[in-house]
Amino acid sequence: MPPAAEVDQIDKYLPFLVEIRRRLLFLLSLFLVTTTLGFIYYERIIKFVLGIFKLKGVNIVFTSPFQFFSLAINSAILVGIIVVFPLIIIQVLSFLKPALTKKEYRLIVLLLPLCLILFVLGFAFGVYVMKYVLAIFYQKSVELNIGNLLDIELLLSKIVLTAILMGIMFQFPIVMTILMRLKIINFKFFISQRPVAYLIGLIFVLLLPPTDLLSDALLFLPLVLLFEFTLILNKLVLKSHLL
Repeated sequence: MPPAAEVDQIDKYLPFLVEIRRRLLFLLSLFLVTTTLGFIYYERIIKFVLGIFKLKGVNIVFTSPFQFFSLAINSAILVGIIVVFPLIIIQVLSFLKPALTKKEYRLIVLLLPLCLILFVLGFAFGVYVMKYVLAIFYQKSVELNIGNLLDIELLLSKIVLTAILMGIMFQFPIVMTILMRLKIINFKFFISQRPVAYLIGLIFVLLLPPTDLLSDALLFLPLVLLFEFTLILNKLVLKSHLL
């Protein structure tokens, strides 16, 4: 038998563990349902994505007889993540609510819609840049009279990777604002670390699939603008520099 103190500790944390288990089971069940739907309708998903890019003249090919299966799995996982991710945020926020002050909780709730909007904008911008890259690829193949072949799985993985990472990167204004409003990091720190922030953004962009300098510049520019706009907003509107 464990000591009485250990029993008390277990009893203390048992309701939290049960609550976490309940929320995880809910999210897992929803993820399984949505991934199943994504797997069943993967052909429509692939056609929809390719329709966005309108790749006329570009030869999209399978490079493996079993590649359609991996595409179905990737489509299923993508659909599951898109559906479940917002609910994960809501579940985490709901679980942490008792530990937050009213001011902290209200701030986070107010920023959630903006968080979603920024993710969608970042995702869409990533897709736009990849569309530009593919247009350049096709143009150069025509100018040089060189045939073109694109692996469907590799193409879609690079598009999705770039779009999702840009969507995530577009969240840093939210993170900066929360840190300043909660007095974890002050306004002057971000001002002093501006060169470091630019360097991190540049390294991030260089690691993304597009490798030409113009694409890197297009991806880097909105990160700089978002950083500067966040500082201006926190100074002139939110008055975070006075905290």
